[in-house]
Amino acid sequence: MDLAQARGSPSPFEVKLGKPCLQWRYAMPHPSTEKAPVIIVDLQTNMFDGRVEPPLHEAGLLADRARKVIDWARRDGRKIAFVRHDGPKGDPLAPGEPGWPVWPALGQRDDEPTFSKTVRDSFSNPELGAWIESQGAPEVVILGAQTDFCIAGTVQGAISAGLKVTVVSDAHSTLDQPGEPADAIIRRYNAQFAEAGVDLVTTANLTASQAA
Repeated sequence: MDLAQARGSPSPFEVKLGKPCLQWRYAMPHPSTEKAPVIIVDLQTNMFDGRVEPPLHEAGLLADRARKVIDWARRDGRKIAFVRHDGPKGDPLAPGEPGWPVWPALGQRDDEPTFSKTVRDSFSNPELGAWIESQGAPEVVILGAQTDFCIAGTVQGAISAGLKVTVVSDAHSTLDQPGEPADAIIRRYNAQFAEAGVDLVTTANLTASQAA
């Protein structure tokens, strides 16, 4: 089953805030909230290996950037959580399928938890919200896949939970859709995230310096 079929139509991302921010905010080299945890969404084997479905757009670059963010977070003493999509029976992301595990090249450590979900919003799993609350930081850093499905859904869920959100603008990806290539989808959603008040930061700017 195609991932788009498994997850439905792309998210319209219609978060309504009092006053949207209309410009991308790249001024800070890293999130302003100290020790905001990093949430890595759905970077699973099926997204990269090409055995069942095409890999994500620029999958190799995405993995490299995700590893850079992971290394930065570890150096900076930030907590990291992985979110894993559990697809229905017969889906490439169904539990137990070869494409289901977190992509091994990311080097997930034993003390970095995995939270499962079956819908777009990672916050549908209350254990993720409880884990974030235990970190004592009212902000999260989000990256992963797919831009127009579970990244959009998770950003929406984080905002609804009252969290400040930073999205790593060049560390989320998707697949080409009819009439719109993946790179255009990524740009469009980054603009929508910014309009909803999300901070956008590139991998390079995020990892350029360590918080004091």
